[in-house]
Amino acid sequence: MKSPLSREPMLVLELAGVEIDYCPESGGIWLDAGELEALFEDRDAADELISSLTADPISREKKVRCPICRKKMEKVLVENKVLIDRCRKGHGLWFDEGELIEVLGLEQKGGGGKVIGLLKEMFANHINKENQ
Repeated sequence: MKSPLSREPMLVLELAGVEIDYCPESGGIWLDAGELEALFEDRDAADELISSLTADPISREKKVRCPICRKKMEKVLVENKVLIDRCRKGHGLWFDEGELIEVLGLEQKGGGGKVIGLLKEMFANHINKENQ
């Protein structure tokens, strides 16, 4: 699969038993439908987070294309805090660099703490560059 930003092939990585697609060039992460929920130990917390996704029609961020259907994705807010991209056909979610950590941090009670630790470990180089 190619990155919606760089159009370069993404790497398939396993995170807490879930395969994620990672773009080493942009630091973005693609999660197929259902994979975000699978990162949570608490199903109720996952459902609550997914139900919090609301379209943001006023976003000025450039729309990116779904790596599966190639249609422009919609910008959605997670709990009115983090802006991510969602395929309109339900193929999955795109997280720009650092956004997945932010989203999982919103729901640490759902097991996000363990997954956040794994993400930080996996992407330590990108996170360290951002903080410098």
